[in-house]
Amino acid sequence: MVYHHGVYLTQGVAEKTRRLLDVLKTPRKAGWRLTTITRVETIRSRADGSWLFVKIHTNQPGLFGLGSASDPFRCSVIEEAVKTVAPLLIGRDASRIEDIWQSVYTCCYWRNDSVFSTAQSGIDQALWDLKGKEAGLPIYQLLGGKCRTAVQAYAHASGDSLAQLGDDVARYLEEGYHVVRCQLGAYGGGGFLEGAFDDDTYLEKIPQMFEYLRNRFGLGPKLTHDVHEHLMPQNAVRLSKLLEPYRLYFLEDVLPPEQLPWYRQIRQQCTTPQAVGELFTNPNEFVPLISERLIDFVRLRVSKAGGITNCRKVANLCEWFGVRTAWQEGADNDPVNQMASVHLDLASSSFGVQEENHFEEAELAVFEGVARLEGGYLYANEAPGLGMHLDEKAARGLLDPQLAKRSYFIAEDRRRDGEILRP
Repeated sequence: MVYHHGVYLTQGVAEKTRRLLDVLKTPRKAGWRLTTITRVETIRSRADGSWLFVKIHTNQPGLFGLGSASDPFRCSVIEEAVKTVAPLLIGRDASRIEDIWQSVYTCCYWRNDSVFSTAQSGIDQALWDLKGKEAGLPIYQLLGGKCRTAVQAYAHASGDSLAQLGDDVARYLEEGYHVVRCQLGAYGGGGFLEGAFDDDTYLEKIPQMFEYLRNRFGLGPKLTHDVHEHLMPQNAVRLSKLLEPYRLYFLEDVLPPEQLPWYRQIRQQCTTPQAVGELFTNPNEFVPLISERLIDFVRLRVSKAGGITNCRKVANLCEWFGVRTAWQEGADNDPVNQMASVHLDLASSSFGVQEENHFEEAELAVFEGVARLEGGYLYANEAPGLGMHLDEKAARGLLDPQLAKRSYFIAEDRRRDGEILRP
């Protein structure tokens, strides 16, 4: 018996498995030089070490692919996961992206955890970048071509008071944004009493916030709000009903992943559009929500949900059920993942809106070809692949070794009795 990929195989089956892997690594025609993977490299960047890029090298001189596997909390763990799976890729035909995706997905037997899914996403993005470069085409061309010329983005407005928030919304509208997310302070803002979160206070303040904004700006601007899963399930239903008169573009993450069946109650009782998914890595989380039409926008992060290969399938599923995409970005993300999202947006008829991200000038300086933001819209360049170049030396130079060694954790909000709120 031979132990292989988590199971014991007979000697004959093990030999067949080895022969099949050899076939996947062997050119089909004599004289034709297959593009094969020779090395998988990781590049840590940003001061806190939260940016992780995957670089896949090939046997073709100068041909490589770049992908994002960033994470603000477990970047070193994900880097190790990439290194762990790298031997499975060496010698493989770099063009067989779907085959490699399936191989990586099942190679450790257990799957759909956020760490390994992020590692897989970085590998997948790098392979698409590589394929585009080899073809001499942007990735959106490989996905079927453009459905639109630009990608509508939404801005993040906030303020510690209604007037401050209103002024921030006005600023973004003047810049050309048509969709603006509105937060009263930080996540859960409006719901905190003496540092603790209170559902009833939140249910009072957030409708007041939207009443103020609609009185000031009318129904023209498309407004969203991120609950960040702070509410009890029953109160998530109540908030959705209370916000119905204000015609939100969407209400984001009103429920945590542990309480997804409550979206049925929300759908039965009101029409407030729902967006969800930035914590999802398992298809069993988002597929029922899409296929039962319980949500209106899916908010997966491309570098967390299996990369371009998997998110393209999610976008296709959304099309059949009238759900739209709003790929998640967030301040902890990086320009490589942002560009992967933009390529998906350009080629998808189920696109809804794209979350915008802002980076420091010093961070942007290590890249060439980042997505261009103009008048509330994102534009990709026409260069092959992702269309980006990374100055590796400069990127590594952003890293502060001491900051990168620290452990980082998400903010720990609590209720008035001390119970932890699940984000």
